[in-house]
Amino acid sequence: MPRPVTSKHILLYAASEADADVLYATGFFAPDPFVFVRTASGKRIFVMSDLEIDRARASSNAHEVRSMSHYSTLARKRLRRAPAPGDVIAEVLRDLRIRRVDVPSGFSCGVADRLRSHGITVRAADGSLFPERLYKRKDEVAHIVSAMRATEAGMQRAVDMLERARVHKGWLVLNGKKLTAEDVRREANLEIFARGCMPAHTIVAPGKHGCDPHDVGSGPIRAGDPIIIDIFPRAEKTGYFADITRTVVKGAPRPGVREMYDAVLAAQRGALRMIRHGALSSDIHGAILELFEKRGFKTGMIDGRMQGYFHGTGHGLGLEIHEPPRIAMNDTRLKAGMVVTVEPGLYYAGIGGMRIEDTVLVTRTGIRNLTRFPKFLEV
Repeated sequence: MPRPVTSKHILLYAASEADADVLYATGFFAPDPFVFVRTASGKRIFVMSDLEIDRARASSNAHEVRSMSHYSTLARKRLRRAPAPGDVIAEVLRDLRIRRVDVPSGFSCGVADRLRSHGITVRAADGSLFPERLYKRKDEVAHIVSAMRATEAGMQRAVDMLERARVHKGWLVLNGKKLTAEDVRREANLEIFARGCMPAHTIVAPGKHGCDPHDVGSGPIRAGDPIIIDIFPRAEKTGYFADITRTVVKGAPRPGVREMYDAVLAAQRGALRMIRHGALSSDIHGAILELFEKRGFKTGMIDGRMQGYFHGTGHGLGLEIHEPPRIAMNDTRLKAGMVVTVEPGLYYAGIGGMRIEDTVLVTRTGIRNLTRFPKFLEV
């Protein structure tokens, strides 16, 4: 497993609640931008506002926490004007005797330009500043598993609600009213929130809504239509994500639905068998496409829209819901320690969508499936 690069000075400036690299590097949640420096020797230095400095000293992984207001005062005296963030960071680097820093590719151009005006060499990374994020430590896997359990509880609440509904004149009805995607989403989200995770954009996509993989779904649910339920919340305490998708039907499945389900389930099972240390992403994705083709499920432009199987097989998951690696038609080789989703799907305008997704840990000999929720079509 690659080890962290320690031969360069690394600079980050962002809010860790929104920036996964900062959260990974610091282990500290903050809603506002702060300065993080990792020196070439590996020392971690935070520069915090007066509001956050004591909390950072008490609960972060910093070797040293310094005062942002101190450096702001120095910059104001030097410039004889109100300093910009780049001016303040330049004072920090001057104090640390650092003249060259590596920053993430998404680092603020305005801050970088201001640093350069102070004689600081700023180099944006070609790839990740933290390539070790690809490989999850035991504690990271445990955080993901914890989030998965909360997510599965939400999935169960959604399924329970569908089970309680009855079919009346072609629609699902619960408590005398047509059951909607919004009702089911709310039920799942409340359970997940109660278990310490933050759901966002939970997908409950019945019928035609399921034809667009990222349509969250809305409106009354027809009996017999496939209902994609895709839940991907973030743990409030740790920041790690979970991700699971199931597709279910209430009432007799419409023509073609069961065949789609059987194909997607077979495709996922095949992919899960193929995943292991050294497996090539394109082999896994290609095998799914081949299985779908053999079963008569074509992919391409049909009636003016993409239909069939037109997204990747999976993605990395951790402090971001979508992070490397990607399982698709690429030359990426999976490695032990990666956590990835496995989510083949089929989408046809006349039937609806079908997707099944598990989250797994890649091992030397195969996988450890972090998902426990069962797979079934009819509820």
